[in-house]
Amino acid sequence: MTEGPVRTEAALIEQDRVTDWWSTAVSRVRPGEILLRGYPVEQLIGHVTFAEQIWLMLRGELPTPLQGKLLEAALVSAVDHGPQAPSIAAARMAATCGVGLNSAVATGAGLLGDTHGGAGQQCMEILERIVAGAEPRAVVAEFRERKAYVPGFGHRFHPHDPRRDPLLALVREAVEAGEVPGRALAAGLALEAALAEGRARPVPMNIDGATAIVYAELGFPAELGRGLFILSRSVGILAHAWEEHGSGTRIKGPLPRPLLAGYHGVAPRDLERARRMG
Repeated sequence: MTEGPVRTEAALIEQDRVTDWWSTAVSRVRPGEILLRGYPVEQLIGHVTFAEQIWLMLRGELPTPLQGKLLEAALVSAVDHGPQAPSIAAARMAATCGVGLNSAVATGAGLLGDTHGGAGQQCMEILERIVAGAEPRAVVAEFRERKAYVPGFGHRFHPHDPRRDPLLALVREAVEAGEVPGRALAAGLALEAALAEGRARPVPMNIDGATAIVYAELGFPAELGRGLFILSRSVGILAHAWEEHGSGTRIKGPLPRPLLAGYHGVAPRDLERARRMG
């Protein structure tokens, strides 16, 4: 006599429907085993960099050494831009309000959207258009016609973004080595030149434009380019939130305490008088 329940074909099919609900090619976790894209985690620990691990998780294979170097450089370049960045400021304020470090980081990262944090993705989309045949001057004319900034160019603080040149130098190195095609680099430089035409002061490429070139050259889709920027900037958000957490300051608002926000509403008035006159 057979012991235990008989596993019928119907039962096996039902089990597969359950276990395949979150079926994934990213990882497999079983008792005593963690596979990441097929590699045992113990073989990865101490043998790949964090940037290489990011590439592996997103792309399914390990990068070449030069590809990994280029990705790491882009991630390092965008980690922080000081407390004047809204995402950093929000994280610091949150850290003084008694929330956990995870909530403070989430507060800052949650501010990264189309306006603050989305320029890299938007620039990648423009580079794709130019690589596909769009004329850089025509692209610039489109933005000027609607009085819009070209994402990835110009900066509120930096006449020349100090992060641009080292990143582009690494891209050129990768192009010369045959590791990346160089089309996004050529498109970005052509767009920068088109923006400078007819201007006394050029509009140089900023960090978003430079990292857009890096991520496009490495074959990342534009939306994932934004994800990589958020991953990078989260490091700075974490560092600032932790620093503010250790300051001991409570409920730190956007203005120093002696200062109050400006007011441009109705002058002080009396409710009873208003009712009598009304």
